[in-house]
Amino acid sequence: MSKLWTVLIASASITLLLTGCGQSSEPAASADTGPKIGILLVNHGSEQKAWRDMLVDVEKAVDDKLLALPNVQGVKTAFNEYTEPSIATQMKAFDDEGYDEVIALPLFLTVGGHTNSDLPNGLGLKNDKDVLESLPKEGVPVYRPRARVTLLETIDATEFLKTNILRRTKSLLEGVEGSDVGVTLAAYGDQGFNQQWEELMTELGEHLKENLDIDIVNSAWSGHLVNYSIEPTKKAINQILEEKKKNVLISVYVAYDYMFQRDIIGEAGRQSIRPDDVLYNEPEAILPDENLNNWVVQSIEESLTTGRLARLIGS
Repeated sequence: MSKLWTVLIASASITLLLTGCGQSSEPAASADTGPKIGILLVNHGSEQKAWRDMLVDVEKAVDDKLLALPNVQGVKTAFNEYTEPSIATQMKAFDDEGYDEVIALPLFLTVGGHTNSDLPNGLGLKNDKDVLESLPKEGVPVYRPRARVTLLETIDATEFLKTNILRRTKSLLEGVEGSDVGVTLAAYGDQGFNQQWEELMTELGEHLKENLDIDIVNSAWSGHLVNYSIEPTKKAINQILEEKKKNVLISVYVAYDYMFQRDIIGEAGRQSIRPDDVLYNEPEAILPDENLNNWVVQSIEESLTTGRLARLIGS
């Protein structure tokens, strides 16, 4: 056997050994040769243009910063339902443009049916036959992407969210003693993930109590879970008004949707036992918030500097 064949066989044996020991076969790529990475900012979607514009504005605000990150060459926004561009449309666009990797960041408050089922199935991370058949029937197109997708975490009880709720509560307390009021946090809710939603509201409430002279904070759902009824929110408001002079009503929604902030949450305040004592700013939502924009950039940056993607781009 020649010396050349001996070297080739030895090299092949080492390669097989490393593969068998679980070593990654993915080469660490340089900025010039690494994967082409796209960013997909995913949100719920709405038929209301004003709502959609608030989410598109997030993309505009972070676009330059994201494109400055290693190997990131494109940023897109996708709506989960009700309108285009859908997840399917944007993922097909990434494929058509030759992207190898897509990092999807859900701009959802916390986990729920959409983030646990619709998104991973729509992004090719799950293959639930029933879900993939039901989505088109609900008007949600499905496309199986070729690009490899990394799905990040939802907003949840991040520091910026706590700061956001605290700032908005303070703005309604001007000229009012905190000890004279209680706070109602009005949110969408989710039957399948009620524990997580309850924990989020509790954490936000505790943050308000720690930073304001307030000892009562409750919460109420206003979404599909309660058939979009005003009654749970009205009940929560009245509960506070029976003990306090004023109620501060905060909508814990990512963007403004008149169906929720006006017709459900706002109407609950108007039908409460003392509507003049309900302190509420109807058009207000979590957005716009520069701290949310910063969170988007930080979340993407972290995903590029840890784990599999970090190895791929050599960071």
